[in-house]
Amino acid sequence: MNRSLLAAAVSFGLSVSGCATTSSSGAGETKTRVTGPRVQQVNANGDAQGEVVPQISSKAKLIFDDALKSYDTQKKKGTIDYPGLEKRFRAAADADPNLAEATYNLGVLADRQGKTKEAVALYKQALEQKPTLRQAAENLGVIAQNNGDEAGATRIYTDILNNYPDDAGSRARLAEISRRKGDLDKAIELSREALFRDPKTLQAYKTMMQVYYEQKQFSLARLIALRASKLDDADPEIFYTLGLINLAEKDPAKARAQFKRAVEARPDFLPAHYQLCQMAFEKEDYQGAEEHLRRILQTNGKNTDALLNLGVAYKGMGQLDKAMATYDEVQKLNAEMPELYLNRGIIIAIKGDPDKAITLFKTYIARKGEAGLGMDHPVHKLIEEQEAVLKQREEDKRIAAEAAKMEEEMKKVEAAAAEEERKKKEEEFQKQKQDAKNPPAKTDAKGGAAAPVAAPPPEKKEEAKKPAPAPAPAPAPAAKPAAPAPAPKGEEPDDGL
Repeated sequence: MNRSLLAAAVSFGLSVSGCATTSSSGAGETKTRVTGPRVQQVNANGDAQGEVVPQISSKAKLIFDDALKSYDTQKKKGTIDYPGLEKRFRAAADADPNLAEATYNLGVLADRQGKTKEAVALYKQALEQKPTLRQAAENLGVIAQNNGDEAGATRIYTDILNNYPDDAGSRARLAEISRRKGDLDKAIELSREALFRDPKTLQAYKTMMQVYYEQKQFSLARLIALRASKLDDADPEIFYTLGLINLAEKDPAKARAQFKRAVEARPDFLPAHYQLCQMAFEKEDYQGAEEHLRRILQTNGKNTDALLNLGVAYKGMGQLDKAMATYDEVQKLNAEMPELYLNRGIIIAIKGDPDKAITLFKTYIARKGEAGLGMDHPVHKLIEEQEAVLKQREEDKRIAAEAAKMEEEMKKVEAAAAEEERKKKEEEFQKQKQDAKNPPAKTDAKGGAAAPVAAPPPEKKEEAKKPAPAPAPAPAPAAKPAAPAPAPKGEEPDDGL
C-alpha cells in the first residue's frame, strides 16, 4: 500500500517566507500520536514474524489503484480534478475501513485546496485507522508549523523519531524549524542526517538551499537547488529561492522569471505573488500589481497589507473612489494601522482638501511614532506641500479680492464717463432740435434780407411709368411790332402819351 499520495503530501510543506496556511487547525494543540510498527509474536526460534499489516479487500485495492493512476495522469497534464479524485478515494475508503491510505489521500487533496480544517480531521482519522501511518502525523506537524505552532510541530516530529529513529522526513522538518529559529548549523546537520538516511528527502535539500542563501553563499545555494529540482522539477519553493538569489545578484529580470515559474507551478504560492507584486509597483505597473494582490486576497480576504496595497494600485490607476473604498475595508479590519492614514491623506490631498490631508498625515506620524520616522520621511514633504497649497490659496484669495476691488472701481469710472458722454449727446441733440425750430435769418449778397426760401415741394410718389405724351405743337411766334418812324429833323418828339 505504498502507492499513495504520500510524496505529494510531504511536499506540501512550509513556504520559504513562513507564510501560513489559510486557517488555524489547532493540529499542534492536540495530542497527536504516532505509534511504532506492530509486530507479530516471535516464533519458536525467537524471530519476529514481521509487521502486522491489516488485510485490505481486493475491491478497495482496485478502486484505490485506479484513483492513483488517475491522479498521476492529471498531474502530468498539469490539471487536477479535485472533485473527481475525491470521489474515487472516498469510494476506496468506503470499500474498506482499514484502508487508511485512502483517508490520508483525501486529507492531502483537502490540504492542496486550502481546506485546512478538513485536512486535519482526515489526517487524524487516518492515524486512528492506522497508528503507524507516520506521513499523516508529519503533515499534521507541517500544518501546525505553518500556523506558527512550532512547539506543537516539534512534539509531533519528535514523537515520530522516537518510534521511527531512521525517519528522514521528520529530521528534515526539525532542520527547517532550526533554520527558522536562526540555528543554521543545527539546520545543516539535521538536513545532512536526513539525506544520509534517505537521499531523496526533498525538504532537507530545500532547507540547506535556504540556509546557504541566508549565509549569502549563493553558488552553494544554487547547486543545492539544482539537486532538489532533480527530485521535483515543479516545486515552487525551489523557483522562489532561485529568484531571491537572482535579486541578491542584481538580476531582476531573471528573478521575475523564477517567481513566475513558482506561481505557475502552484498558483496559490503567496511568497512569489508578494515578490511579483512588489516588482510591479517598482515598475509602476499598477494593473499587474492588482492581479497579484487579488490572488493573495483569494487565499486570505482579510489580509490588511494586501488590501492596503490594492488601494495603492487603484490610486496609481487613477481610480480614487475604489482606492478609498478599499481603505474603508482596511479600517474595518484594523483601524489602528498607521499606513491607512497616510494613504487616505494622499487621496484626500489629490481631491483638494489640504486641511483634512494634513490632519491625516499628522495622525500617521502620531501612530507611527516620531522616533520611528526620520526627517527625510516622505510624509514631512507631503505636509509641506499641503501647507504650501493652503498658503497659495490664501494668496489667491487676496489677489482675487484686490482684483475684484479694482474691477469695481474701474466699473465706477467707466459708468461716470458713460454718463458724461450721454449728457453731452443729450445737450447736442437738444441744441439741434432748438435750431431746427428757430433757424437764423439769411441775407442776400447786397446785405439785405434775403427772401425766405420756399420749402421744396413735397416729393411726389413716383407713379408708374407711362408712355410720354406726344409734344403739343409749339405756338406760332407773335409778330414783332414795327419800329417807330424816325422823327423829322428839327422837330421835337411828341410828348403825348
